[in-house]
Amino acid sequence: MQTSHTHEATLVARACLNVAGFAELYNRLEKKMVISGKSLSTLENYSRHMAHIALHYNCLPTALDAEQIEDYLFLIKSQKAPSDSYFKHAVYGLRFLFRLEGLDERAIELPSLKRDKKLPAVLSKAEVKALLKAPTLLKHRLLLAIIYGCGLRCSEVRNLQIKDVDLDRGMLHIRQGKGRKDRYVPLRSMLCRGIKTYLDAERPRHYLFNGKDYRSPLSERGVQWPLKEAVKKAKILKPICVHTLRHSYATHLLEDGIDILSIKELLGHEAIETTLVYLHIARIKPVLSHCPLDTLYQS
Repeated sequence: MQTSHTHEATLVARACLNVAGFAELYNRLEKKMVISGKSLSTLENYSRHMAHIALHYNCLPTALDAEQIEDYLFLIKSQKAPSDSYFKHAVYGLRFLFRLEGLDERAIELPSLKRDKKLPAVLSKAEVKALLKAPTLLKHRLLLAIIYGCGLRCSEVRNLQIKDVDLDRGMLHIRQGKGRKDRYVPLRSMLCRGIKTYLDAERPRHYLFNGKDYRSPLSERGVQWPLKEAVKKAKILKPICVHTLRHSYATHLLEDGIDILSIKELLGHEAIETTLVYLHIARIKPVLSHCPLDTLYQS
């Protein structure tokens, strides 16, 4: 079965081979994105869409007029793209490309996109317990436990190295997370014991969770598959993805009384607004009706 990463690489390679000037355009796009600090996944998303539109019209996206761009966006929207983010990345990719090529006026012509205001699905603590108990393999149980217990993104858990685990201090070093930021998150005693047992049993050599060999990290599918199987075994009916465990981590911290600013730092969020969404999800005990006059003269 062909992975999404292989499919994207093949799509870009086809465009480089079949569309005049696309290889040079892709090289400029790659250099600009690396310099501006954007992630590899963003480069893959944007280049995939640029390759797709180039192959669709058999010319560079920058050579298309406004009507052709509109027809293309209408086509992928009306054909029910694989996800809402698919359409958004097509627009964002075109916008980035036009600005890269000095076509700012073309970027402005693209449709403005409203941010989704949907609240994410969150597991209850009972559901998390059932989920973590479900996998048969120790590796899979620990993988899911670390994602939930440390609030990690999929890319962050995949790229964990053994040297990032400090069992003596009970800390986990997240290197170059989203926005190329490092951070530390605490490892509680249960996770420390689980990691020690796993290290003694599995003897990984470089990555904490390696892929097909010790030199490569676990693939995205290597994280998604054990979660999917655990969800089925635990008979959880909610729509669950890897990021759901991160949402659940943040929500449970808030419900346990951890302040929102500390949660922001633990999650590695750039802006507090991103973290504030959990205030709408968490079941926080209501504060009794209070008037500041009650305590004004007590000091």
